[in-house]
Formats: sequence, C-alpha cells, structure tokens
Amino acid sequence: MSAIEVPDAPVVLSTASVFPEKTPAAFEIAAELGYDGIEVLVSSDPVSQDTDMLRRLSDYHGVPVTAVHSPCLIFTQRVWGRDPWEKLVRSKAMAEALGATAIVVHPAFRWQREYAKAFEEGIARMQEETDVVFAVENMYPVHMGDREVVPYAPSWNPLDRDYPDVTLDLSHTAMSRSDAMDMAKRLGGRLSHVHLADGFGGQNLDEHLIPGRGAQPCAELLEHLATTGYEGQIVLEVNTRKAADRQARELELAEALAFSRLHFAGAPAKEGRPDRRERVALRRRRPAGPERTFVVGPGGTAEEERRDGGDG
Repeated sequence: MSAIEVPDAPVVLSTASVFPEKTPAAFEIAAELGYDGIEVLVSSDPVSQDTDMLRRLSDYHGVPVTAVHSPCLIFTQRVWGRDPWEKLVRSKAMAEALGATAIVVHPAFRWQREYAKAFEEGIARMQEETDVVFAVENMYPVHMGDREVVPYAPSWNPLDRDYPDVTLDLSHTAMSRSDAMDMAKRLGGRLSHVHLADGFGGQNLDEHLIPGRGAQPCAELLEHLATTGYEGQIVLEVNTRKAADRQARELELAEALAFSRLHFAGAPAKEGRPDRRERVALRRRRPAGPERTFVVGPGGTAEEERRDGGDG
C-alpha cells in the first residue's frame, strides 16, 4: 500500500484567477496546466453569463465547469439585474445546466436589508430545490484604526450561522484576522468548498496571493483536508493581475497547482472509516461518463483508443 493517499477532490481554477484576461482564457490555461475543472465567476464578461458558450468552452477544452460563483460582489451588482434572489435562481439554472455541483454565494450586504433578513431561510429553501450545493462564503470586517466596520449581514462569519454548506476562503481569513485552521475544524462537515489563496491581511487588502506567499496555513489546511475525508472542491482563486504576460500568468498558476497537489495528500484511509458526511450519500449521484482507455501510439505518446476497435 502506498505511504500516502491523494483524495479524489478536484483542484479547480477560478476564472477570476486570469483577470484581466477573459473567461475563455481560464479554460485554455486550465486545460494546458492540468486543472481538474473551472469555477465560473459570473461577472461583466458576457461569456461568463452565457451558459451555451460556457458549455462549448468546456467541451472544446475538455475541462468541466464544477462550480458557479454567483454575481454577488460589489462590482457585479448590476449583473443579472438588481434582485439578489434572481441572481441565485439564475446561478442555480446555470450550475444545473453545466453539471456543476456547487454555487458560491456571499452573505448579503448590510444595505440589502430585506435580502439580509431572509438570507439564511432563503438559502435553505433554495437548497431544497436542487442537488447543487449553495456554499456560503466567509467574508470579513473592515478595520479602520481601532474601529471595525462590518459590511455584511446577518454575519460575515459562517461560524455564527447554521448554513449547511460553507466556502472557506483563506484570503478572507487573512482579512478578518481569523484562525483559518480553527475555522476549518469547527466547520467540520459543513466545509464543502475551499477558495485556496494566501494573504497577510494587514492593510485591508483582499490579496488572494499564490498559496505559500503569505501568512495563511495553506499547506496545513490541505493536509488536514486530505486526512479528514474532504469531498468538496479546492479552487485556486488567486490574483495574477501583475503578471507581465500570458507566460508569466501561466507560471504563477502552475505554481499554485503544484503547491495544491503537493500538500493535498495524507495517510491511506483505514478500513471501515465512516463517511465524513452521511448526507452526501443522499444526494443524487450524476451518472459516470463512458469509460476511456488509452494506448501508446507509434510516436510514443498516449492516445485515446477508438471504440470501433481501430488503432488509437
């Protein structure tokens, strides 16, 4: 038996990680570097809002869309209208159409009073309508000297609420001055989605650094997830805006992927270990795709074997 076990949870690239390049570039880079999937941040980029175009990109590059990030950022307030519930309805429709398994959503802003008042109950109600997980993300207060301003309601901290599924973002734990490992452990089975990034969080900057370049316990968290049967997604949501060109951006995203794969491994599972979350088994499983087999071609490269029995 191998001394380590690499879990099946996919390592995914967020389309936000290629900004200022557009959504198609994320699919191209993910395919080239070997990411397991794409999380689409629905933004002002028309392609990010177009389910049919996203399906074509996914099919062309052979990279599945595994998550949809609903347009609930400050700069996406006008995307898909101003009604926050309509944004979630459309996010759900997109996720279901593309076969994604998770929707990332932020808690309401304080000025969205009616939405904030009904947020927790509304998320639970929408969850009853789909197998796609609504994973509410940890956010952060803003520190102004000795003052702390909280722009989110009912809370920026998912530990204060009863959301059944949570996204843990390590750039946000830096911003909120939270203990990321403590938060992960206390969330337990509610931790369904991870935005892997790094940060120092000292100047109210949501940095989203490449893992390993900040002060967050990125490696420790990955090792913890690997040894506790984590079955969600690990999404690299990092900032590459300062990359000089495509080649420099790809090098940074290759480093992020290598870091994740290096640390996301643990000791082999013991026989009889119970499932981490019993309710996962209650979700409807999507049918597996047709089995693919490969052969070594004349040039020494691996090629997919044709189903008609011919050469690869």
